[in-house]
Amino acid sequence: MNIADLRKSYEKAELNENASHADPLKQFEQWLQEAIASEVPEPNAMTVATVGSDLRPSTRVVLIKGYDERGIVWYTNYESQKGRELAGNPFAALQFHWVELERVVRIEGRVEKVSAEESDAYFHSRPLDSRIGAWASPQSQVIEGRTVLVTNAAKYAAQFMLQPPRPPHWGGYRLVPNSWQFWQGRKSRLHDRLRYTQDGDQWLRERLAP
Repeated sequence: MNIADLRKSYEKAELNENASHADPLKQFEQWLQEAIASEVPEPNAMTVATVGSDLRPSTRVVLIKGYDERGIVWYTNYESQKGRELAGNPFAALQFHWVELERVVRIEGRVEKVSAEESDAYFHSRPLDSRIGAWASPQSQVIEGRTVLVTNAAKYAAQFMLQPPRPPHWGGYRLVPNSWQFWQGRKSRLHDRLRYTQDGDQWLRERLAP
């Protein structure tokens, strides 16, 4: 099969100015809850794009862990590649792609660390194996093999037993949006695409050509 010949007609839904929310956070919440209710695979998965000091972009998939009027939250190792890149350039882009619903949400904005109290609360809500894993994995660093991870996990499990503290190098980030885009696939590639940008204390909603 020639990959250039792959085609799909998008015909599940529509998105228009009259039926969408004036507040992009409410529109996002509606779509996220519909993705969860539709039981799409990992509806909470999102791509995070950052840019390093060499101006080269990089992406990875993480899981959203919270959202409110302050922004979108996820947790990770601060010493990972994305952590290092955000330390030098605290801006990022997020993307949700719910294939089964033919929908994409793009969010851009400034990134900040969440408070230590928020990071502690989330860390201690995680399963024990995940808390040990935060200590065991020197994320984004070169290791000799999987044995390094297994050995580290055994070491920290023995050291901390059932009460591992949150590692100082691990915690949350919050992206504070200043731009949202909602994309709904439509027939004949005439897709619906709405962009929200900040206009003072309000959001300006505009339709973009697909």
